[in-house]
Amino acid sequence: MDTMPVPGGGMTSMAWMPMCGQSWIAAAASFLATWTIMMAAMMLPSLIPMLRRYRTSVGRAGELPRALPTALVAGGYLLVWSLLGAAVYPLGSLITAVTMRHPQLARAVPLATALVVLIAGALQFTRWKARHLGCCRGRDRREPPRCGRALPADALCALRHGLRLGLHCSQCCAGLTAVLLVSGIMDLPAMIAVTAGITLERLAPAGERVARAIGVMLAGAGMLLIVRAAGLR
Repeated sequence: MDTMPVPGGGMTSMAWMPMCGQSWIAAAASFLATWTIMMAAMMLPSLIPMLRRYRTSVGRAGELPRALPTALVAGGYLLVWSLLGAAVYPLGSLITAVTMRHPQLARAVPLATALVVLIAGALQFTRWKARHLGCCRGRDRREPPRCGRALPADALCALRHGLRLGLHCSQCCAGLTAVLLVSGIMDLPAMIAVTAGITLERLAPAGERVARAIGVMLAGAGMLLIVRAAGLR
């Protein structure tokens, strides 16, 4: 991925800016397509078990082929992530444009990155994180597949369930997603690390402990980055 250095040691991703001769609409469409594919690949290891649970529940009560409602759940889930990408792109483009035009603001990028990583680490210890993680792990009794048990062949019900899962997942992953964005979106090592973290806290037997361990690592990294950013000033 092409990047350009900005004053202060940060990296501004050119993924946020149109290529030479490319319109903003085309750039946004390209980003959204790449974002959706990237997120689908990253979430797939933890999404498959959720889809399997839903498919099994539909099968118990099943009247229609299970593939259709299961596909709608997956579609609703990915739709949430696509909408998140659509919201992220204008913000990322604005920040990139501002820092490129105002070097004095670009010097604050390392410190801002450090603060994002630190806050992401702190989020891993909150009840908010635990609640959404519990939903993703299937431990919230208010969550599903309640809809699947009641109306296994209802397309709207399946889509709502997918949207609900996507909302819980996107909120559960908010901190790790923010870390990915500031460390270099579409950067392969960062993607692998975030994917591993998301998968472990969802599927490991002690997922809550894994989430807190990730929080400790992020908080430590954030503090180190703050010290480093202060040394650059």
